[in-house]
Amino acid sequence: MAASDWIRPEIQALHAYAIPDARGLIKLDAMENPYPWPEQLKTAWADVLQQVALNRYPDPQATDMAAAVRATFAIPADQSLLFGNGSDEIIQIIAQALARPGHSLLTVEPGFVMYRMIALSCGLEYVGVPLRPDNFALDRAALLAAIKQHQPAVIFLACPNNPTGNLFAADDIAAVLAAAPGLVVIDEAYAPFTTTSYLPQLGQHDNLVVMRTVSKMGLAGLRLGFLAGPSDWLHEFDKVRLPYNINSLTQASAIFALQHHDIFTAQAAQICAERTRLTQALTTLPGVTVYPSATNFILLRTPPQQAETWFQGLRHQGILIKSLHQAHPALRDCLRITIGTPEENTALLRVLQTQS
Repeated sequence: MAASDWIRPEIQALHAYAIPDARGLIKLDAMENPYPWPEQLKTAWADVLQQVALNRYPDPQATDMAAAVRATFAIPADQSLLFGNGSDEIIQIIAQALARPGHSLLTVEPGFVMYRMIALSCGLEYVGVPLRPDNFALDRAALLAAIKQHQPAVIFLACPNNPTGNLFAADDIAAVLAAAPGLVVIDEAYAPFTTTSYLPQLGQHDNLVVMRTVSKMGLAGLRLGFLAGPSDWLHEFDKVRLPYNINSLTQASAIFALQHHDIFTAQAAQICAERTRLTQALTTLPGVTVYPSATNFILLRTPPQQAETWFQGLRHQGILIKSLHQAHPALRDCLRITIGTPEENTALLRVLQTQS
């Protein structure tokens, strides 16, 4: 008896999400906040964690954490909240709830790889609509045609988009909301680095929900995401959510961190300032195209056939970034660089200026 005799063919065709070993390297590959917590904040946080009753199950509804999230992110009072162990779990919950024969998940490409992986693992047809090749904007005509043809149960749009870093035009997203027969999920994972948000539009469209994560604001280790939207959608999704999915330590840590949200806002401002500096410096490299970013990373296209050479050269010098050269045809010769500390960014530029 072999596993291949029983595992679904679409699962066997997938590749597990690869996470490289970054030990001993300057880590600029995973869109993390590079700044640690101030020491006095760590000390106060440790005091909070000592009060957590680890012998008890966590609050299944995360009531106190929900109140903190509502207050911090100005969630409209008439909209519901659902929490996930990272936004990945929320994507999975949505896909599981909507999966049935003939249903599809539609998104754009290049985009967040987990949309495709989760769609296929849950039994949804996956539909990827290409972005415009020159600037990675939404191709409204192609997107609307795909919606009409496939009638997707759910559409995921990351805004800003990963891995391209750009925001999508508001009128294009409005057209998608008007045309979508099912749910539209706006994934705002990179909200700390832009002023654009669809949270204020919740309640204006009965098929709109907004997904966020606290990972990019500096809490990646908590693995906490949330979905905000109409209660009739979230009530059904909550039936799929596993009980006690947000552990007690995460709940206590999130409440504490959100009480100090100003610290993370200041760190995001530092990252945005470094994004500007890094963008300007990268633009001066011969033959390099740097794409506008509203995130904490920068996508660039190297001269032809140089992406892997640059990637390996940086790694040899102790700096890990993300090579997207083979990730998607539209990303040929592309690298993605997470914004680090000023010192890390300077080290990166020093290597690139030497080998370019």
